[in-house]
Amino acid sequence: MMADERTKRIKSLLSEINQSGVRDRRVLTAIAAVPRESFVRPDLRDQAWENRALPIEEGQTISQPLIVGLMSQALHLSGGERVLEIGTGSGYQAAVLARLAESLVTVERYERLAAAARAQLEDLGYTNVEVVVGDGSKGWEPGAPYDGIIVTAAAPHLPRSLEQQLSRKNGARIVIPIGQAEEQDLIVYERWNDELREFNLGPVRFVPLVGEEGWQEPADGQ
Repeated sequence: MMADERTKRIKSLLSEINQSGVRDRRVLTAIAAVPRESFVRPDLRDQAWENRALPIEEGQTISQPLIVGLMSQALHLSGGERVLEIGTGSGYQAAVLARLAESLVTVERYERLAAAARAQLEDLGYTNVEVVVGDGSKGWEPGAPYDGIIVTAAAPHLPRSLEQQLSRKNGARIVIPIGQAEEQDLIVYERWNDELREFNLGPVRFVPLVGEEGWQEPADGQ
């Protein structure tokens, strides 16, 4: 893709997601700065700057930029926070968050995806991201507490471990899709006076969060 065409597509995408609710200028700037084509399959790179989810390895997806923007915006990051991401996938959401927070730990259950994302993030110069392999439904205790937690897979309920690993500070937030397999609601939980206030940002559709505190791994043959 020629540079002029790429610039045109980025501007068009930013305009679209801004009109759809992504108002935070820091988030829009981060999305513009992250080369999304570096995180998609080579055969899909001509679609990298379209506002759509795209398939990646292990049956997972790279979220559409609008959802990445809305979820990132919902964390209300100012730049000094420590953030936990559940579901590294391609590493695209992690790259956006790395530009918005001081540091990021991102957990991926598939070793192959984690290795590829780690290599891509390092190649692009992101030094404030730690990619780990584990059961994301249980969070990542070694790095807790976190000022913000973002979950890029759908859970049947808020995992207890994530609630426990969230900072006790007022304003600490968890952004997570909650619901059934086919459709969920994007929920924000905000810490306030040692309780969690809940906000519903509307319907979404994500791959399932598989793990001890999420959906169970399907048995062979199912």
